[in-house]
Amino acid sequence: MRNQTTLTKIRRWSLYLLFSLLLLSIIPVILLRWVDPITSSFMLQYQWKNSSNQALDYQWRDWNQLSPQLKIAVVAAEDQNFPTHHGFDFKSIINALKQRQQGQSSRGASTISQQVIKNMWLWSGQSWVRKGLEAWLTIVLETICSKQRILEIYLNIAQWGSGQFGAQAASRHYFNKNAKQLNRYEAALLAAVLPNPVEFSVNNPSQYTHDRQRWILRQIKSLGGSGYLSDI
Repeated sequence: MRNQTTLTKIRRWSLYLLFSLLLLSIIPVILLRWVDPITSSFMLQYQWKNSSNQALDYQWRDWNQLSPQLKIAVVAAEDQNFPTHHGFDFKSIINALKQRQQGQSSRGASTISQQVIKNMWLWSGQSWVRKGLEAWLTIVLETICSKQRILEIYLNIAQWGSGQFGAQAASRHYFNKNAKQLNRYEAALLAAVLPNPVEFSVNNPSQYTHDRQRWILRQIKSLGGSGYLSDI
């Protein structure tokens, strides 16, 4: 009887602990609605790996200081259903699973919202723990923040090269202009390297990167241009 009582208490306290941790985990996401992040998990990881090499370049820019061309280019490249989904693109997830089952390569189906969570607080990899945390915090992010705020954060923390984080740093580094001044070709080129901004080069784009740039420009046109994001 005593052992059963002890087990009941352990289960109860374990549930309390789990519930408390879940509550604590949403506090940073809530703050993100109003507070611009000064760093991210991926930036810290980059600095740790490159502490004695290249410095990190990160300059926050508000929504109206970011080129409309870059906004639609990134959505066209990374997450075309961004305005309408609630954090997860289940159609893309199913397609990615089918491709893997058929032995085909797949880029995955992470939405911009999921990438914000991963870049801000998590790490690379395919562990179930990371995926579980990502899913939970993505739900919180989509509940707390507007689509405009989520895209604004993503454009500011995404890595665009070896040490360049955010649209402003990338724009200054590659084009010697502010992020608001990017034209559609520059924006599409930046969006084209997002799958792997260290391997793919903006300064010396490969044929694959040029092909992807042209594909992104076609996708932008089919979506209706920057007006596609007018309601977010």
